Amino acid sequence: MSRPQEQSLAWRAGLPLLAVSFLSLAACNVGPDFQRPQATQLQAWPVPAQAAASQAAEGALQERWWEAFNDPQLSALSRRVLTDNLDLQLATSRLQQSRAARQVITAQRYPGTSANGGYGRKRNSSQGLNDPSGHQGKADFNLWEAGFSASWELDFWGRVRRETEAADANLEVAENDRRAVLLSVLAETAQDYIQLRGVQSTRAVTEQNLEVARHSLKLSQLRLADGVATDLDVAEAAAQVATIEARLPELQQRQAQLINALSLLLGEPPQALQKELASDAPVPQAPVRLAIGLPSQLAERRPDIRQAEARLHAATASIGVAKGDFYPRITLSGNFGSQALQLADFGSWNSRQYAIGPQFSLPLFDGGRLRGMLELREAQQQEAGVAYQQTVLRAWHEIDDQLTRYNASQLRRDSLAEAVRQNQIALRTAQQQYVEGVVDFVNVLTVQGALLATQEQWVESSAGVSLAMVGLYKALGGGWESVYPLQASAPAR
Repeated sequence: MSRPQEQSLAWRAGLPLLAVSFLSLAACNVGPDFQRPQATQLQAWPVPAQAAASQAAEGALQERWWEAFNDPQLSALSRRVLTDNLDLQLATSRLQQSRAARQVITAQRYPGTSANGGYGRKRNSSQGLNDPSGHQGKADFNLWEAGFSASWELDFWGRVRRETEAADANLEVAENDRRAVLLSVLAETAQDYIQLRGVQSTRAVTEQNLEVARHSLKLSQLRLADGVATDLDVAEAAAQVATIEARLPELQQRQAQLINALSLLLGEPPQALQKELASDAPVPQAPVRLAIGLPSQLAERRPDIRQAEARLHAATASIGVAKGDFYPRITLSGNFGSQALQLADFGSWNSRQYAIGPQFSLPLFDGGRLRGMLELREAQQQEAGVAYQQTVLRAWHEIDDQLTRYNASQLRRDSLAEAVRQNQIALRTAQQQYVEGVVDFVNVLTVQGALLATQEQWVESSAGVSLAMVGLYKALGGGWESVYPLQASAPAR
């Protein structure tokens, strides 16, 4: 047979395979198509019955919300935690693993090719295969081989495409897991920093009250020397001094713990931030107006909602993969190469060899394995759907709780500020009346104790307002967009 005739026969043999290839491109995907779920939605943010001074309002949510405190040190710590936090580095590593896993899965969409070659010195059995050397297994011969092979599963039913879809969704799960870690780390940094400044402010108030108590002790001692006061007055004044002093070690311990907590968030050893944070600074205050975005934007912003949606998407696509296993798998494979006994003949037209043709496999009996797998995937999709609804509902509850907390903490702070002002007036009055001999010293001690208690509560409530603001922004899911934007979720095709 001539060379043109052989080429014509090879072309005709490949025509059916070419037709199958075109059909596979037009084939539809098995299994359900993913539809974005409908979840509970609020039309507007809730409005408190008694509104405080600072209120949340609709408007563009500030992505770098920690900068709203106007605290340079907090902003600096937040920038450092983005690069140094170890939890965030672990989440980044998991994301890289998910991208690699996706690449492994999506490689099935493309043909697999390989090249091979070899040389061997051989001798065949005289009682087995024919000896190409013609010596009936009595002589050695050389065998030179080289070739190229390719195989490609024709995704006629869309099983591979569903696997790719599930891999993309699982990659989105990992991306939003990293975003959730980032959001949590930023919130924890702000919370620890605010608590640290709150502890320092409480210590400053305690030290101020300690000076007042020491002044009262000196006053009672002077009055005892003049015969006006009694030993009871001096003992009570000394006990008040010791009681206030006893508060300081606990506050110092709490300060050290919070500095260590911030050091851990930044991947630093204990006490690494001692010099940087040991100096007192005021508690960061929330702005007058908080822009918290629109309720309709919540599902696009909160990482846990986006993650739950991606899990539902992956579960839906996995149903298509399970259904695709019921259908035949058609693979187009072929190879072309050269084989010769003499190196001089290797590569010549007569040394060529090739094979091309489709292969298929169809499951006939598996004891119900495929049916069980399909039922498992369908049940997993149902679970993922319920989990999505639960995640959205929990998010709305968290936001409502944080809005209530933010408003209530402001009202409490303002009331305590008035209580502090009145107790300061009462203490000055009691001290003056004690000097004049109008009241007993116990009245001074009672008022001073009340002043210290309300001052500590006011500091704690002032920090509570800022902590409520952090909790609100965390519940809203803000803070990751500019650091890890949505464009990062688009995998390489």
